[in-house]
Order: sequence, then structure tokens, then C-alpha cells
Amino acid sequence: MPELPDLTVYLEALRVRLEGRRLERLRFLSPFVLRSVTPPASDLEGRAVVALRRLGKRIVFELADEHFIVIHLMIAGRLVFREVGGKAPGRITLAALEFDSGTVYLTEAGKKRRAAIHLVEGEAALATHDPGGLEPETADLTAFRAALAAESRTLKRALTDPRILAGIGNAYSDEILHAARLSPFARTSALTDEASERLYAAMREKLREWTERLRRETGGRFPDKVTAFRPEMAVHGRFGLPCPVCATPVQRIVYAENEANYCPVCQTGGKLLADRVLSRLLHDDWPRSVEELEKKKSTARE
Repeated sequence: MPELPDLTVYLEALRVRLEGRRLERLRFLSPFVLRSVTPPASDLEGRAVVALRRLGKRIVFELADEHFIVIHLMIAGRLVFREVGGKAPGRITLAALEFDSGTVYLTEAGKKRRAAIHLVEGEAALATHDPGGLEPETADLTAFRAALAAESRTLKRALTDPRILAGIGNAYSDEILHAARLSPFARTSALTDEASERLYAAMREKLREWTERLRRETGGRFPDKVTAFRPEMAVHGRFGLPCPVCATPVQRIVYAENEANYCPVCQTGGKLLADRVLSRLLHDDWPRSVEELEKKKSTARE
């Protein structure tokens, strides 16, 4: 899922190409992508783009007279820009926003259709699409601590809950927690002041670092390699590979359609977190530490 650094770079690229430009036509190539019935698309066509903004993980095209196009990319949705006369992406295209300077295509890989577009009129109606989470780049430490303390949750869930923090998902939550040296399943209610300050600093540092990195990689082009899995990441998507800090193999816990990646030495005091499925299956054979895991691997090789 595109997260705050990816969305920031998307928005910067869209502003350069679309601000002040006229929306000539809206085309919906999938019957599932448009999730609103009012206002009709014809009410937005012909209006100029006033601004582009982010609302949580949603990208918002602001058109004249408080008309908005709200796009939620979800997990597999991506944006593609083609200048006038450019070739469309193909069968994975869900919608096309045709401007006088080029076309923005909403695409989605895979069979599940989760990406969504809402057409909205008025700031009050737009506000209903805001989950309400704090903006990591502008929230101060006091507000951050208060948001985490509102209810007891795991740090992984708290960081990725859009009602608590805006724009953070599965990938960057792993990177933030690794940088903060905190377990993904530590409870927010158990955080010390020192640990919460460390988490706050790591959040801001990692999001800023990756935003700058993606800007450099894009180099003024429209972003076309938006992915949650990057080899430069410390732990996310790096199961079994060495932690860049201590060289311990990165571990993971898979649940639903997400996973938590972590270093057991840097983040959990050498303990392996119990995977619900495997720990039920293995019972007493489930390794409790890195040392036990290595012994089991050694025995298996013999």
C-alpha cells in the first residue's frame, strides 16, 4: 500500500503536471471503482484543478467551487500519468482522469478490486473521508503520546491505525519500530516516556528519510516504481536476511493479509515472537529465542 512517503512524491509530481489544468473527462473502466453517486461526474468535468492534497492515505484533487475527486489506492492501486497522446496502461486500468495536459490513470494489480474513487462536493462532505489521525510530520511529542495512550494497543496496530496516525502502513511501521528498537507487539499502555520519545523520533526520521530517498529516485519523473518492498529497507520484506545493525536473521509474523517484520536482537531482547499458527502446530517445539532457532536449524542440517 502506498504510504506517506510514496503519497508525498505522487502529490508533488501531480502538482507540477496538473495544477491550473482543466479536467476534460472522467472515465470509469471498472463498475466497482466509483463509490459515490453525487455529484455526477459531469459536474466535475470542465473545472480547473485548484490544488492537490492528502487526506490520510487518500489523494484529493481539488477542483473549482469545492468539487473534489478522492482516490484511495488501498493495497494494489497505483497512479500512472501519460502526456496527451501517450499509451494507456492496459487492462489493469480502473479509471482515467483526462486533463488538457495529459491523463492520470488509476490502475490496480490482482483480481481484488479495492481501490476506490469518491466524487465529493463541499469541504464538509470531504471531511467525512478523513479518518482523523495525527499528521506525523507536524504532530508534536505531547499530541503523539496522547494519541497512543487513548487505548491500549500493540505498537504495530497503533502506528497503522489511520484514526491515530495518518499515512503509515505495514512497511514503514516495520522500519520505524526497528529504528526505535521496539517490539511490534509491545503495548502502547506500557510505553515509558523514554520509549515513546524514541518512537516519535524514529517515526519522523524514517518518514523524512524515505521521502527524500524517493524524491531522488524519481528525479522529476512521474513515480512509476511505487512498492512496499525495497532492498534498502532494514526489516520490512527481509525475512531471513541479516539485520543491518546486528546481522541477526530478520523474523516475521504473518496475520490476515499483513505481516510484522522485526529483528529479535534489536527489538525483542533475543526472543522470537510467537506466530499463532505455527506455535499452535509446534507447541513445545516452537523456538523461544534466536539461540533455540539456530540450534534447530543446525540439527535439521545434520
